[in-house]
Amino acid sequence: MSLFSYEGFALLTLCMLALDLYQTRGGKVTIKKAAIWSLFWVFLALIFNMVIYYYWPVMAPGSSYTNSEAATAFLTGYLLEKSLSVDNLFVFALIFSQFSVPQHLRPRVLMLGVVGALILRAIMIGVGAQLLKEFHWVLYVFAAFLLYTGYKLWREGEEEQEDFSDSLPVRLVKKCVRVSNDYRGTAMFYKDSMGWIATPLLIVVAVIALTDVMFALDSIPAIFAVTQEPFLVLTANVFALLGLRSLYFVLEGMLTRFCYLRVALAFILSFIGIKMLLMETAYAIPTPVSLVVIALTITIAIVASLWKTRNQVESETQAMASTVTDQPATQSVHGKD
Repeated sequence: MSLFSYEGFALLTLCMLALDLYQTRGGKVTIKKAAIWSLFWVFLALIFNMVIYYYWPVMAPGSSYTNSEAATAFLTGYLLEKSLSVDNLFVFALIFSQFSVPQHLRPRVLMLGVVGALILRAIMIGVGAQLLKEFHWVLYVFAAFLLYTGYKLWREGEEEQEDFSDSLPVRLVKKCVRVSNDYRGTAMFYKDSMGWIATPLLIVVAVIALTDVMFALDSIPAIFAVTQEPFLVLTANVFALLGLRSLYFVLEGMLTRFCYLRVALAFILSFIGIKMLLMETAYAIPTPVSLVVIALTITIAIVASLWKTRNQVESETQAMASTVTDQPATQSVHGKD
């Protein structure tokens, strides 16, 4: 079994998941530790990109891609999937807040979400690649879906946050089993005097699973506009998802500051949809151009968001300083009493 085969890469993925699980053992993840691991996963993806550049003929002997084309397609797909995965973080943060998930349980829930997303996307990539091979017109269905999703995301803007408390997974779980009001560590079920009862953790995992489905419906058609090589599509998705947990803990306190990110993602999805429509024409957009457009869009959105919300940080800092300043005075008054 070669490392460059699907089986070999599956084994590598399991090893990387085990490493990711090991580094978050105990449920405590500091921002410094998460930042280091986030950089590690990005570095690992870049190393794999270099491996593709030098060993692509070994990885895919029958591919029409040159080494350079394969490496560029992987990097573009990775950046695209990484960008779209940031939108997952907003939803994860919202779910954790609405269901009051304890901090020490969040790494475990995120791991389940990542594993579920990997399995789901692997299935969808296999199905999507076969559909595109057998029915070329599916490409235009994907393009129309991406344009619609981009338009919908653009229209959402700063609308009210979605309420997951009455979503389909929640209703299904509550219909099938009793649910307790409190968490019991990492247990999804426990037994009481009336029999088995589910904890809220089961509902959270069910909601995360649904979001995995929704995000896969956007990201898989999008990356097929970049490349239709199944191995590149799969590996780009795996490396984009591997660092998702660490990235969440880095950005957890900053997510509200990325006010232009949804607009940027809407533009990217629309751009990818147009690219897909033009693929078989004289106006086809080259992959290197797509790489530059995606990188610039995300960079501009992040910089503009941080600049616009800079006063938010200043006000929060002043509030914290005021609290610290007022605290000794309060203690002094109580002392006199």
